[in-house]
Amino acid sequence: MVKQIVRAVFVSLLAAGTVSFAQDGAATYKSKCQMCHGATGMADTPAGKSTKARPFNDPDVVKMSDADLINVTTNGHGKMPAYKGKLTDTQIKDVIAYIHTLQK
Repeated sequence: MVKQIVRAVFVSLLAAGTVSFAQDGAATYKSKCQMCHGATGMADTPAGKSTKARPFNDPDVVKMSDADLINVTTNGHGKMPAYKGKLTDTQIKDVIAYIHTLQK
């Protein structure tokens, strides 16, 4: 019984942390990424179209690993600027987690 309660509390804390990361990632996304990638991640903004940003549901983007997405966000790619020094590693990881929610 005690083990079940402890397990339930642990799972609840993990879930709460995941929600917090998603919220932090969403806030960073809205302030740094949405201008080009759009509110839904479809790159359907004027800036996204002019820079030829790929939608997050593009098969090539979907198959990218988290490490690949972190690398692109950190170091930039094509017309996408590098966010190294502008975002913390945690912010970048949180944005990547939020991007995965847009891919569904």
